[in-house]
Amino acid sequence: MKNNKIFFWSITVALAGFLFGFDTVVISGADLSLQKLWGRSELFHGFVVMASALWGTVAGALLGGIPTDRLGRKTTLIWIGVFYFVSALGSALVSDPWLFAALRFLGGVGVGVSTIAAPAYISEIAPAADRGKLVATYQFNIVFGILVAFLSNFLLSGIGENAWRWMIGVEAIPALIYTLLVFGVPRSPRWLLVQGNQPEEAKRVLELINPGADAGAMMTEIAEDDRKADHSESIFMPRYRYPLILAFLLAAFNQFSGINAFLYYAPRIFETAGLEQSSALLSSVGVGVVNLVFTLIGLSLIDKFGRRQLMYIGSVGYIISLSLVALAFGLNWQGWYVPLFLFVFIASHAIGQGTVIWVFLSEIFPNHLRASGVSFGVSVHWVLAAIIPSLVPVLFTEVGTAPVFAFFAFMMVLQLIFVWRMMPETKGVPLEDLGVILRTNRPVL
Repeated sequence: MKNNKIFFWSITVALAGFLFGFDTVVISGADLSLQKLWGRSELFHGFVVMASALWGTVAGALLGGIPTDRLGRKTTLIWIGVFYFVSALGSALVSDPWLFAALRFLGGVGVGVSTIAAPAYISEIAPAADRGKLVATYQFNIVFGILVAFLSNFLLSGIGENAWRWMIGVEAIPALIYTLLVFGVPRSPRWLLVQGNQPEEAKRVLELINPGADAGAMMTEIAEDDRKADHSESIFMPRYRYPLILAFLLAAFNQFSGINAFLYYAPRIFETAGLEQSSALLSSVGVGVVNLVFTLIGLSLIDKFGRRQLMYIGSVGYIISLSLVALAFGLNWQGWYVPLFLFVFIASHAIGQGTVIWVFLSEIFPNHLRASGVSFGVSVHWVLAAIIPSLVPVLFTEVGTAPVFAFFAFMMVLQLIFVWRMMPETKGVPLEDLGVILRTNRPVL
């Protein structure tokens, strides 16, 4: 990485991913306390209390392309920080389940919008050769946030009956830090030129990003790509069917791996496997460590091996680990078996789908449709991320743990076929070139 400024700006924006990961997982530590406190049904607890942030994420993903395009990437990222801060502080202080759900919903909106704005911003300031690892810093921050949330939950679990308030409220601190830091990043040069109509500032930012390069020539290339684009187009037009299908399937398979269902209910799943509560929380910390380590490995390999190779590795790992988890629950194996198999599952996710998804979605749509295309992909992701964890308490009770994990394993067989037959390689290809190649329905193999 030759330009330290790009790396610093990417890391700053990717801190939205840290808050995403923390916000998503921190609720797992409060799961049983909240159910006991409010004494509602499994369905109410799953859909309203636990999944309220996920429903907010769906709303943010569906609508987040609008502010990302109209207000700009940077302004949108600032508002995301504000949403996180208000949600964390507010939901820690309330005592009504509906108000709690509303504030968690607001934080979820921040998560959903961040999955559009942050990868789009980073992909638009990153050089093609480093784009994969820089966009993947967003995923690294997600898993770092997950690890910190699991660790925070474990450390705070013994401070009394209101421990859940501290677990959730502590997120306000990194939310405030992120919001202040993101004021210091420049606006996206592609947005300034294409949507913001501010060529002088676009040129200044391009010169900061590529010192010594011909900023004028880069602006001409971006402007020419924009000139050829029809801004009345929609991602649902026939010429964009291929990238649209890619976005849909990649996002859908991400959630049909069961990853969010597991992260939301990790302590409960470990307890079901026979671990005591304190051991279950500590095993959750182990999940966070494995996730972080293998995300770092994926991040270091994504621009060397490419997106498809990591997806192959992850898919095979998914199939093996999920099948073993289903077998362990089905045969009632106790002890270390289930945690070990779930650690392999997390490692497979981290090095495959976890590293690839935000990079790939931010690459496959042309400049003028990037925000709406990414919005479509993450909307599919988050609709399923809301539905599947919401149903987990009921499914585990009514259907059984083993059949649920067996279903996830089967879906990963289908993902492997998708990677083999449909997924293109986007490694090292400039964004403007990718827009042309994928429009013609020709995979970059």
